[in-house]
Amino acid sequence: MENTVTNDLSGLKRPGETTAYDQWLADEGIPVIGGYAIEDLNQVPLEPWKRKGGKGAMINLAGHEQSNDAYVCEIPPGGRLNPQKHLYEEAILILGGRGATTVWNEGGPKQTFEWSRWSLFSIPLNAWHQHFNGQGEEPARYFAVTGAPSMISQFHNLDFIFNNSYVFKDRFSGEENYFGGSGVLEDVSSAGKGNRKVWKTNFIPDVTSFKLYEWKEKGAQSYVALDMTGNTLGAHISEIPVASYVKAHRHGPGANVTIVDGQGYTLMWLEGQPKMKVPWRTGSLVVPPGNWFHQHFNTGRTPARQVALRWGTMKHPVGKQWRLGQSVKTGGDMIEYEDEDPEVRQMYETEIVRNGLKIQMPPIRREPAK
Repeated sequence: MENTVTNDLSGLKRPGETTAYDQWLADEGIPVIGGYAIEDLNQVPLEPWKRKGGKGAMINLAGHEQSNDAYVCEIPPGGRLNPQKHLYEEAILILGGRGATTVWNEGGPKQTFEWSRWSLFSIPLNAWHQHFNGQGEEPARYFAVTGAPSMISQFHNLDFIFNNSYVFKDRFSGEENYFGGSGVLEDVSSAGKGNRKVWKTNFIPDVTSFKLYEWKEKGAQSYVALDMTGNTLGAHISEIPVASYVKAHRHGPGANVTIVDGQGYTLMWLEGQPKMKVPWRTGSLVVPPGNWFHQHFNTGRTPARQVALRWGTMKHPVGKQWRLGQSVKTGGDMIEYEDEDPEVRQMYETEIVRNGLKIQMPPIRREPAK
């Protein structure tokens, strides 16, 4: 997976195309990584980040399309980052280490919770927050997805974004145990998406052990959607069984598919164009571009688990409502197994044979050619 790294964004845009977000990003003074995927978020090179008080790198892959962005940040051993607040949403996945985060509204009570590797949480909109490294010997590293691009470009006023006094009490008002890890499970059925489970929570201690549920419309996959801190920046956790793969599907940009366990690859393509093959393993990041079909394949000997940080929750949908559980033949955005290119399964079976595996999926029954 090839990536570009630059601190100078001037060559990436023609005159008149630079957004307020582009300028802000250049002024942050940290590396900006491009491409289609990241092989290992734990190996992303970081540089000092003055605003944060630690080290960081911004990730702007082709699939982000400035609908959202991502970054990796490191907290020094036994240290802390600077207190922050901002008028854009943010979701955080811990890549390594253990520590704590304190969240509060101006003049309100503080809530502190502890986290470790593969913890997932969301920062309430415009709330103060500060991250602490609980280890004195090793840095702690996390991955975050934010809504900064659209908000900064829309208002093009950094004082409004970073020094806004408005308190979103409907999202967070200092409630006790707000980040205690409890939640509510909801069954959701929607046209074109089928039956799914949604977990409403503000903190998940470990996404690798979190219970998932069948989503039969998507094929060989278990799944749960996440609704966190009332934000529109949502998430889902999914898992592909051994020797299996999911159906191809498409949706909007900015779905940050992070591999938290397992190995495999993703095929990505714009309809009518050649397919791009992106290998992944634990720690990888893949962000398919908007409207590109993509399909995830498990080639390892253990289930492959992914966390996707993306726009839209069941309560707060965003933009076009894609029909991920409905075939393209009936107006949806998913390709049924029997309608996929025969080379897709042939390629997959060849891949897993190298690992001594045999496909664990029913044979495809294709309609005879007329």
